[in-house]
Amino acid sequence: MTRAAYVGRFQPFHYGHLSALKWILERENEVVLIVGSAQYSHSFNNPFTLGERIDMIWNTLKYEKLLEQVIIVGVPDTNGQHSLWVQLVKAYAPEFSKVYSNDPLTKLLFKEYGYEVHPIPFFERKKYNATRIRRLIINSEPWEQLVPPPVAQVIKRIRGDKRLRELYTGPV
Repeated sequence: MTRAAYVGRFQPFHYGHLSALKWILERENEVVLIVGSAQYSHSFNNPFTLGERIDMIWNTLKYEKLLEQVIIVGVPDTNGQHSLWVQLVKAYAPEFSKVYSNDPLTKLLFKEYGYEVHPIPFFERKKYNATRIRRLIINSEPWEQLVPPPVAQVIKRIRGDKRLRELYTGPV
């Protein structure tokens, strides 16, 4: 049985993330979905709490019938102490043998620890981009079609759209 890790902030979890996860699951039996920057929330780049992101992802996995193949784990950042971050991931997450990521730092850190690291194809990256989705939310433009229905439901339930508009005062 193979288990791989997939790292992201998922602010919010969108169809690009879901497509990447399904692509990984075509190659692996299980995925440890690592929700990074777990300690951050209530800012433009990280508007949602770890619990809110887990709620979005868990409900999407349930909706997509993928719950049995995915383990969700939150991992905080190490505030620039990058060499410690992989150790923290290993302490917070169940064992895995491979890592899927396109982030240069994430790839480098896991390679230095001896992990097999694989890139993930981008799925309509210009369309499915969390920064773009947050901007659409702030500008009260249609965004719901870019995220799975359970994600839109969570964002609306927690009034995440209102939160983003209240938090962000700069140009979008």
